[in-house]
Amino acid sequence: MPPAIMGKSAVFLDRDDTLIENVPYLGDPNKVKLIPGASSAIAELRRSKLPLIIISNQSGVGRGLITKEQVRSVDARMEELLGGGKIFTHYGHCYAAPGDPYDDRRKPSPKMLQEAATTFGLNLKESFMVGNRLSDVQAGQAAGCQTILLNLRVPPEELEASVQIASFTAQDWSSAKDWILEQLTKAK
Repeated sequence: MPPAIMGKSAVFLDRDDTLIENVPYLGDPNKVKLIPGASSAIAELRRSKLPLIIISNQSGVGRGLITKEQVRSVDARMEELLGGGKIFTHYGHCYAAPGDPYDDRRKPSPKMLQEAATTFGLNLKESFMVGNRLSDVQAGQAAGCQTILLNLRVPPEELEASVQIASFTAQDWSSAKDWILEQLTKAK
């Protein structure tokens, strides 16, 4: 475990329609487009020295529609657009399609968050899960994190339930980032 982040807070992030625009089963890095406000918010969160961890269901791999290598190339392009370098501490991708015998890690399961917390010595109760889907909020809640619903591109049928259980509903990336930093300041 890297001693610099033992017991620290972290920010867990969904990828599609949270950081980048969702293109179903995206395997082409040339089609990666950032969600408005994501770049500046991620830059500010990085300055706060918080570990940033991607938690993403990528069922296209399990369905045979894209490869793990394509997922990694999309991730690399996203990091490049967000400023380059190693931005994210870890990528937790579940490649299983729904119903696969290995789908017990798929969000809304908290397993990917729990695995990352164990690997990096993170405190889930002092961490945050940011996403635009009910399954993101449910995964974060089940892991014991504070949850932020990024109210951009939330499926209409999931909005009410997501708002009800999220710790905070952000209308844009700026308010999501500000809320996270405010909560960290209060905790000190």
